[in-house]
Amino acid sequence: MTLSSDLWQTNQDLAQACLKHSFVQGIADGTLPQERFAYYVGQDAFFLEAFARAYSIAAAKAPDSEAFNIFHTLAGGVLDERRLHQGYAREWGVDLAAVEPGAATRRYTDFLLATAWGSNIGAIAVAMAPCMRLYLFLGQQLAQKGIPDHRYSDWIRTYSSQEFDHLAEKLEKLVDRYASATASVTSTYRYAMLCERDFFQAAWVVES
Repeated sequence: MTLSSDLWQTNQDLAQACLKHSFVQGIADGTLPQERFAYYVGQDAFFLEAFARAYSIAAAKAPDSEAFNIFHTLAGGVLDERRLHQGYAREWGVDLAAVEPGAATRRYTDFLLATAWGSNIGAIAVAMAPCMRLYLFLGQQLAQKGIPDHRYSDWIRTYSSQEFDHLAEKLEKLVDRYASATASVTSTYRYAMLCERDFFQAAWVVES
């Protein structure tokens, strides 16, 4: 078993908690109130900018051209995600330029950027891998019986796609190559998973 797969399996309790969360289940069946998804879109757009910056910092620290190119490819994938969010924002009147990050969003982005600036690329990859693997997992689970036809179909389609699968695998290969099975790595991965769960919870409880 690889390090990335071991970390993912160790945190299945949080993966299942996210899958069963009312926010994600509302995306699954299309019943999620629009104002909650709109809040999520704004927060996730803010998050994705920090995510792209962390990839760029990691690229600058890469010890070889292969890792450098992979981190830049992954940053490009984030920009594709942001375009999806921009489409949602236009559709539902969300001004992404005016988004103020909530506490859960700020905790997550501060953690990612602090890790990116202060750690080696193995630790950076470990901090970022949970987001990619979790969203792929959620997308694939929600698309198991086919992609439904409702207003959140594009979200499910994006995160269940082969393209997103390939990006997640690229990042996990960096985890396996540059990180080691230490207590710090284990706690970093789990903290990122906790941030993911809290991110969904913050969008679920937002006042309409």
